[in-house]
Amino acid sequence: MSASSSSRFAPLQNDTFLRALLRQPTEYTPMWLMRQAGRYLPEYCATRKRAGSFLGLAKNPDFATEVTLQPLDRYALDAAILFSDILTVPDAMGLGLYFAEGEGPKFERPLQDEQAVKALKAPDLSELQYVFDAVTQIRTELNGRVPLIGFSGSPWTLACYMVEGGGSDDFRKVKAMLYNRPDLMHHILRTNAAAVASYLNAQIDAGAQAVMIFDTWGGALADGVYQRFSLAYMRDVVSQLKREHDGVKIPVIVFTKGGGLWLEEIADIGADAVGLDWTVNLGKARERVGHKVALQGNLDPNVLFAGPEQIRDEVAKLLDSYGKPEAGHGHVFNLGHGISQFTPPESVSVLVEAVHEMSRALREDTLKVANS
Repeated sequence: MSASSSSRFAPLQNDTFLRALLRQPTEYTPMWLMRQAGRYLPEYCATRKRAGSFLGLAKNPDFATEVTLQPLDRYALDAAILFSDILTVPDAMGLGLYFAEGEGPKFERPLQDEQAVKALKAPDLSELQYVFDAVTQIRTELNGRVPLIGFSGSPWTLACYMVEGGGSDDFRKVKAMLYNRPDLMHHILRTNAAAVASYLNAQIDAGAQAVMIFDTWGGALADGVYQRFSLAYMRDVVSQLKREHDGVKIPVIVFTKGGGLWLEEIADIGADAVGLDWTVNLGKARERVGHKVALQGNLDPNVLFAGPEQIRDEVAKLLDSYGKPEAGHGHVFNLGHGISQFTPPESVSVLVEAVHEMSRALREDTLKVANS
């Protein structure tokens, strides 16, 4: 895709999310939800039915645009996230992605011998043009309402699927390769890191205003192993990303599920924000990272199965835990992982309203104290 000009897109009307990521003052705590365009929304299910399959949905820019915008039409969210899948990159490497009914993603040609690993190459980005077309179309149709987030899986998380051939409960095959043949694993991870960096930069060229790296399976690694086989390669990706486009800063978020143990180390790789899962204490996390990065998170997704008052109570606890907002710190409210497909849509309405209302009140209280 050729370099884009910001003049082809409408001016941004709500930049609260981007300001929070860059640790600038905001009038309230912005929020979005991981997997916010998904099966909990009846309108998403209807579009997916029309598309015929998940890949039919993800690979068609018109459908991808439609489902990306659906949660924004329903809720006052502060960011849109590209509707896609983390496995688009290994699919473009020729591994043959397909979705088995009731079993999730699978690869026809997983990397399970030395010959397959050594033949692995970063994909031709033209194989992913449908993703970049979707980014541009979504950004255009957002018409400046909120920023658009692009994303990729981390090199390690992609490698888990590429070696296992799909999802895994124990990561037996990928960890066996890691310990038996670290040379092969490093080859996969170097290849993935180059591919992810190029992929995210192409999304930025196409119109993404922030990008996120999902390290979903980093927390499955042992201490010491995580740093060498996941964190080092995320650092490599972050170092290659465009941090400015058309004179505008492009924030980068990294998220390792189960990565609370390594928060300080994750905050050191050069990203603007670190996502937290629900096992981490938000207030203590803020103390641990200081002014280094913004934080994103981290409500337990299952709170959304509780009643409205319980949801509001949990929002209040999280905002209180984070504490009063200050310049140099930033907080984006999110779940600690993706929203469940069984979540009642009305619970999300309660959540969004509570976050905005309570975080505004928190700032007003802070101002009153400062002026008294």
